Amino acid sequence: MNENGIRSQYNKLANIYDQRWHHYHSNSLSFLKNWVNISAQSTVLDVACGTGIFVEMLLKDYPTLQIIGVDISSEMLKIAKQKCQNYSTVEFYQNSVTSLPFENNNFDYVICANAFHYFDHPITVLTEMKRLVKPDGQIIILDWCRDYLTMKICDFVLKLFDPSHQKCYNQAELSQFLASTELQIIDNTKFSFSWVWGLMVFTTTPKFSY
Repeated sequence: MNENGIRSQYNKLANIYDQRWHHYHSNSLSFLKNWVNISAQSTVLDVACGTGIFVEMLLKDYPTLQIIGVDISSEMLKIAKQKCQNYSTVEFYQNSVTSLPFENNNFDYVICANAFHYFDHPITVLTEMKRLVKPDGQIIILDWCRDYLTMKICDFVLKLFDPSHQKCYNQAELSQFLASTELQIIDNTKFSFSWVWGLMVFTTTPKFSY
């Protein structure tokens, strides 16, 4: 599916998205918030931010945090803006993740949660993220992990029935993507919850140590 198709699909899902995925996001994004070592002075870009669930989580802890959320769906962003309307330091943009309208080396953290399996050009997305993060900043990817049997099954089923789904990767495959874009892995892990969901998280930096 092209980006126009994905945009249309998620515009239609926007009003039920939070309710449908509440349990999943509560677990996965709470883990991510504890994993990321963000300070109140950080600048953050949330790539494929959806309805702003993670943005809102961060702002509740750091109400003056400078944060930008980007998503392809205008209807998802309407909900995100409504949630965060009382915070003056947050902005939202409707844009493709392959070409983002920000200056180079602009963010301390570039975060992408639960969206990597939708990207049909993952290297292009990672390259764009690398362009935007500061040399000593961090790019953090959270996504489904195909190392778990249940996620292999989800990957197979979604390829048949969800036209927006591209591929669920395992840890080794995502590591190869990161290496090919010259992103150094600082830390990574896998975790699971309930009986279905198995995820992985990677913290990377463009700054190599020699």
